[in-house]
This record gives sequence, C-alpha cells and structure tokens, in this order.
Amino acid sequence: MIAFVLRRLVLMVPVFLVVSLVVFLIIHLVPGDPIDNLMRVGSTPAQRAQIEAKYGLDRSLAEQYLVWMGRLLTGDLGTAIIQRRPVAELIGQNLPYSLALGGLALAFSTLVGVAAGALAASFHRSWLDDGVTGLILLGSTVPGFWLGLLLILVFAVSLGWVPVSGARGWSSLILPVIAAGAGGIALVARVTRVAMIEASRQDFVLLLHAKGVPPWTIQLRHVLRHAMLPVVTVLGLRIGWILGGAVAIEYVFARPGLGSLLIRALNQRDYPLVQGCLLMLAMAVILGTLLGDIVQAAMDPRQREGRPS
Repeated sequence: MIAFVLRRLVLMVPVFLVVSLVVFLIIHLVPGDPIDNLMRVGSTPAQRAQIEAKYGLDRSLAEQYLVWMGRLLTGDLGTAIIQRRPVAELIGQNLPYSLALGGLALAFSTLVGVAAGALAASFHRSWLDDGVTGLILLGSTVPGFWLGLLLILVFAVSLGWVPVSGARGWSSLILPVIAAGAGGIALVARVTRVAMIEASRQDFVLLLHAKGVPPWTIQLRHVLRHAMLPVVTVLGLRIGWILGGAVAIEYVFARPGLGSLLIRALNQRDYPLVQGCLLMLAMAVILGTLLGDIVQAAMDPRQREGRPS
C-alpha cells in the first residue's frame, strides 16, 4: 500500500507542473492589465513603467513564470497587486468558508445520492425506479446558481426561515449547501444505481439468494459494498469540483470564500491573487483524485497491485 501511495505522489509532480503552467498562461492571456487599476489620472508612462518593474510585469512571460514557480516552491504565493497583501494570507482567510461549504455539500450529496441510487436499484424497473431516475435527470440539468436564486426567493425572501446572504451562523449554510450539493446528488445517485444493478447480476448474489439470505441484507451489505468502488472514484473527483462549483454559489449568496475572492481578483486583473486561487482549486482536484485512488486501493487490493478488476 505504501508503494502504491508513493507511486501516485510521484505521478502528481508532472501533473502539478502542467497545471501551474496552464494557470499562469490563462490569466496572462486574459485581456486587461492590473496596472490600469493602480494608475491615477495624468500618470506618465515613466510612472507606469516604474510600477510594472516593481511587480515584475516588465519581464517576459517565461521569466515571470520561473520567478513565480521559484517562489511557489518555497511556499510564497506572492503579493496581491491591488490589495497589497500576501496572497497566502488572503487565501487563508477565505479558505475555511469554502471548505465548510464544500465539505457539507459533499456530505449532503453523498448521503442523499447513495440512498437515492440504492433505492432505485433495489426497486429496479418499478415506478419508484422511474421516479428516482426522473429526479436524477432533473437534478443534473438544473444550474446551481439558478437553484440558489430560487431557494433564496422561496425560503429566505418569502418565508424568512434562513438568512438571505452572508455567513452569519450555521443557518446561513443551509441554502448554499443544498444549491451546491444538488447536482452532486444526481451524479452520485446515477452511478450508485448503475453499479448496484451490475453488481446484483454477479454469481455471488445468486448464491446468497440460494442460501436464503434476506434480500435487503444482500442489497445493503453485499451489493452496495461492491458498488461503492465507482462511487468512490466519483466522490474523489467531486472534492475538487465542489470547491470550483462553489464559486458561483458563494457569489449568489454573497458569502466569503475562494469563489468571491477569485471573482473580485478577476475583475481587478490581479494576477498573483487569481493564480493563487486557481492553483488552490486545481490542487483540490488533484488531491481529491489521489484520495479517491487511495480509498479505492484500500477497498480493492487488485487496484494497488495493478491487476484488472
């Protein structure tokens, strides 16, 4: 198991380098210049050149990338051009809000999704299966930001049950968690349903039925456990996706977090801050995939031994 984890960690190095290069190039190819937000009316070209030299923007893209990577390897994400504060400090202040929202949304989508998928698979080809499948299809097509606005209109504005926006206590997390996790429910339920239907056709299930094991025991203790491998893979990818998907949700609910910080930095063309936020979101996807692989290997020895499933 240790050798498997070490191999995965080594494979992360080239992936990280490619991701860092893509993140760096994306923000520098976007039209606009952060220096425009710092220049005062009547500033001279010499003053502009002085500011560009101060932040290293007068160098070539290759030089800027090498300098950024050198600082990144020492844990220095740079200094935000507009806010003039360390990027790591700004991310550290906003990251807990995103982690709270993302973690609760992931748990919500996992529990409800697995339960819905198991219910549909247990009553395969029945009206209940058709109903759950229809809800899955509906949930996968509804945009998270639209659902968030609808939830605000109904439960915050009309009924007044929860706060409209902000991060004041746990009650302010209810609607954002539902909006961020709704799409994941559809994905997890669909994967769980298909995996359980395929697992129920295996020979060991017929043997359990022949031994007289109760059907619900077979479904929950044996079939569901075998079906969790593809679900774990999806959940590993969802760890990074849900932080990225929370960008729009945080903006809709006016919550602090990486999403709000990233959107503000994009509007200001603050290169170091945008690069730091995007890199954090990309690392969440990479680490989520790694965690999914490790859990899969722990559940199925064939995965870590490189044998076909």
